[in-house]
Amino acid sequence: MTADTVVSGLLADIDEFLREHNPDTTDRLTFLRARFDAGLAWVQYPEGLGGRGLDSALQPVVDSAFASAGAPDNAPHRNVIGLGMAAPTISRFARDEDKRRWLRPLWTGEEIWCQLFSEPGAGSDLATVATKAVRDGDDWIVSGQKVWTSLAHEASWALLIARTDPTVPKHRGLSYFVCDMSAEGVDVRPLRQLTGEAEFNEVFLDNVRVPDAHRFGELGEGWKVTQSTLMNERVAIGAGLAPREGGPIGFLTRAWRDGAHSHNPALYDRVLELWIGAEAARLTTARLRQQMAAGLPGPEGSGAKLTYAKLAQQISSVEVDLAGHQGLRFDDYSARRPDLDQEAGRPPGYRFLRTKGNSIEGGTSEIMRNIIAERVLGLPAEPRVDVDVAWKDLPR
Repeated sequence: MTADTVVSGLLADIDEFLREHNPDTTDRLTFLRARFDAGLAWVQYPEGLGGRGLDSALQPVVDSAFASAGAPDNAPHRNVIGLGMAAPTISRFARDEDKRRWLRPLWTGEEIWCQLFSEPGAGSDLATVATKAVRDGDDWIVSGQKVWTSLAHEASWALLIARTDPTVPKHRGLSYFVCDMSAEGVDVRPLRQLTGEAEFNEVFLDNVRVPDAHRFGELGEGWKVTQSTLMNERVAIGAGLAPREGGPIGFLTRAWRDGAHSHNPALYDRVLELWIGAEAARLTTARLRQQMAAGLPGPEGSGAKLTYAKLAQQISSVEVDLAGHQGLRFDDYSARRPDLDQEAGRPPGYRFLRTKGNSIEGGTSEIMRNIIAERVLGLPAEPRVDVDVAWKDLPR
């Protein structure tokens, strides 16, 4: 079957689906559930799990056809961790019954996911996590503290790494679980950030019971699963699905066109330089998203994440400059949860402050440079003296 034949058949199926589920008259959630069941959610996934086992390159064709028909989307900005990190991890490591249980409400947005990885003493060196999991029959009893957990206050489920064996080196004593965020003993507390908002949280786990059936990978092999999630995370953050002039560069170009700045050649050159950089990054990361969709995220995602963080900060800085004295204004510094749909109405100062976190969240830019140096360029690794030391013997 030729590629053109596959596309024609796919578009015909979408037309038939839209005739049976008119987006103007069908309830949004009902529409999204039906789209998933028809295999038109993420076409690269297997049949029965929202897809058709097709090439991930066909996904933009599907999304464009639904958008042209005025169909509702699944608000991907509201479940970034679920769609970008949890879904590919579930698809690769979960049991078949759990895939069927989790993927549908994840894609429709009925269930939000978060990521219980970082801890106060384990950020960039994530393998040193101290949260412990102790076996109790068919369950694990988990206790510890996690930090910088985005969306924990809205999440139904969490990806969790915990230490199941403190007597072996740090990378070999971890196991990977899925935690029910409504379970007894889960305490979510807001953390206020530079913008004033409480976008993320610290999470305390006090004897939380997690079924062994919710473990991904073999016991003690949690680091292997974690690496898969982290590579998907870097692609999800640094290679987001955005149209041309979407994201930070869109705010800057609109400010340029709406203002009287054309008399300033230096600013013109700077805006053009950033536009070219953003467009080059957008086109480059399209391929990375295809790799991620195919379950093959690689270290290249670190380059995408590093580039995104640097560009976003440079762009927001120029946007503040264009605003002149108005760029110093800030509309609301109250401690509150962010409204993810309202960024377009925020002033340049908000984006200037928020982008400072881009070089920290999802792995610092320094760590991204280490990964690129070692895994992409093949440079000698930094000396590591603790890789063969039992975790319990490490100084903390």
